[in-house]
Amino acid sequence: LTMEMKDSGSVVLTAYHPHSPARIPGMEQSFVQDIPPGHSPASRKSLSRCRRISRMLSNESVPPAFSRSNSQASVDSTSMEDFWCEVESIKESREDGSEEAMLLEFKPADEGELEAEWLQDVGLSTLISGAEEEDGQALLSTLTRTQAAAVQKRYNTYTQTLRKKNKHTVRDVRDIFGTSDSSPTFETVPVSPVSSNGIQLPGQKPVWKSVSSKSCLDCGIDKGSPSITEELSYDVSFSESITVLPKTQEWPKNQRFKKEDSALPKFIVRKSRFGLTEVGDLSPEDMKKIRYLSLIELTAFYDALGVELKRNRVERVRGRENGLFGVPLTVLLENDQKKVPGIKVPLIFQKLLLKLEETGLETEGILRVPGSASRVKNLRQELEAKFYEDAFDWDQVRNNDAAGLLKMFIRELPSPLFTVEYLPAFITLVEKISKIKLQLQALHLLIMLMPEANRDTAKAFLQFLKKVVANEGKNKMNLWNVSMIVAPNLFIYKGKRANQQEMQAAATTAHIVRLLIRYQDILWTVPSFLISQVRKMNEAAMNNSKRQLMFDKGVRKLLRRKTMERERPERPEGAVTFPPYLQSDIPEGVIRVYAPLHSKVSMAIQLNSQTKAKDILARFHYENSHGSSQNMRGQMQSLHEIGGNIGQHCLDPDAFMLDVYRANPQAEWVIKPKAS
Repeated sequence: LTMEMKDSGSVVLTAYHPHSPARIPGMEQSFVQDIPPGHSPASRKSLSRCRRISRMLSNESVPPAFSRSNSQASVDSTSMEDFWCEVESIKESREDGSEEAMLLEFKPADEGELEAEWLQDVGLSTLISGAEEEDGQALLSTLTRTQAAAVQKRYNTYTQTLRKKNKHTVRDVRDIFGTSDSSPTFETVPVSPVSSNGIQLPGQKPVWKSVSSKSCLDCGIDKGSPSITEELSYDVSFSESITVLPKTQEWPKNQRFKKEDSALPKFIVRKSRFGLTEVGDLSPEDMKKIRYLSLIELTAFYDALGVELKRNRVERVRGRENGLFGVPLTVLLENDQKKVPGIKVPLIFQKLLLKLEETGLETEGILRVPGSASRVKNLRQELEAKFYEDAFDWDQVRNNDAAGLLKMFIRELPSPLFTVEYLPAFITLVEKISKIKLQLQALHLLIMLMPEANRDTAKAFLQFLKKVVANEGKNKMNLWNVSMIVAPNLFIYKGKRANQQEMQAAATTAHIVRLLIRYQDILWTVPSFLISQVRKMNEAAMNNSKRQLMFDKGVRKLLRRKTMERERPERPEGAVTFPPYLQSDIPEGVIRVYAPLHSKVSMAIQLNSQTKAKDILARFHYENSHGSSQNMRGQMQSLHEIGGNIGQHCLDPDAFMLDVYRANPQAEWVIKPKAS
């Protein structure tokens, strides 16, 4: 099933693939000399080789057996030339020795191990250990029908495998899900609407604001927009809204990827009365639960589509523990945070992006035209020696060389930016899912799954790429061009041999990058149905736990106060708990907002159906306009929902506060700077 393509030289490529050989070296490459076309025999050889590869993989050369998958979509040879020239440039520069080789060890999967790892990754290790852990019970209590079916299916496989191996007694799936039949059900069932960022309110219809420039996330096309606009809903889980595909369904044959920007639909996510929530708006503890739920939902989503969710099993690779290139993102951030506390994107990556944004966005062929391989190699060595001493001269760096360093940084990460484990899932979402809306939903869940360091770095990179595309008129780099160049740096890695299917993944990976760039504003928002499930999970954990955080001084103090209040009349339902010196009879719909950085540190606010978070911020700003420090006035202040059924939640300025208050009446409300 493998093939090797040769002319006077050889081009050997592969992508991370679940069926790849056990030991695959990572693709750590540099860049070729920037020789003007037509001036060098080597340059002409590379270009002709690129064109031959592109022609071989165009529609005319693809065997019929591979023509029915989207990844084998027919694209003209000219549109793929950028991709293969970038791959060839990477190959030649690797042979130059500019980048260090890195190996990834792929582990073979024993029967049942994949399911066991999946259960652990979704926070349900309790099903494996048999312990009655409250966190696992809380998570199970929040699942939708399709999500529960996905868990049940994996647990069934795991327990059946254990029984075959005659290991220990395992819990019956009916004991966990309370069902009389252990067979999972994948039929779509009607569900009650879920209030955005709130709790499920039976029978409530979602309330939408009228469409305006600020009332929705508009991820469309800047020019030549298509006439069709689709609306995305976050109120109901993606898997619940899918009709199961029949097993006999076949994907359209000879389907093409159209490289024009107008080929992509325009999507709108309208703000509900709870506003929108970005990934940085939730506490790390709640984002961990979002990741658990996202993997369960992604699995249920693929199950509903009849698609296998493939994952790579990779031994963790230890990269360098110091330096800039080839260092894990987490290690880089640990080192950088000693210098800049709270930083979320590595300093070297930020500086490379800043350099290109300041001087390179209008450079013709930026990202596509390679820098000098020798200069890039020397610049890398100089950066390693001088960057942290602030002695590096950035004025000496040419724009194309800076682009080469940027791509080199991404390629040399010990683990790919979009993680080795889920690279097959990225490929599958385009290979097996034909509708762009469904591709986007799968992509959205995959972004939610990414580790924080990877997600924050990817966000900074995609924001930069969006700026490159916005300057197409001067740099001649449109969305398709940028996607073609970036794709091999993110998804295609060197291996021993490449088969036809992996070579055909070129168009697939480019299409994924195109979706990431075009719809990135949507991808950084947290679907409200996941936030609703986190709220339920937190409520269930609080209700079930009798031993929570007993060694925490603050909790012990609270418990002592609660004990003293037992004989007092119960507070009205919906009332907010205030510190003793602020406690009073607070009527329904009144909240007390704290602003520690203002001269007036608290204020009681009467809410009505039209009060927004930004109205409360404006009122505090007015009341404190003369007494607050100059430093505080320059900071971006946001209203935060803290405690109750959420850890911490930075509210959208357009959120209607009465709705948020009713979803979490036990919360405290604090004005403070938004985490950057």
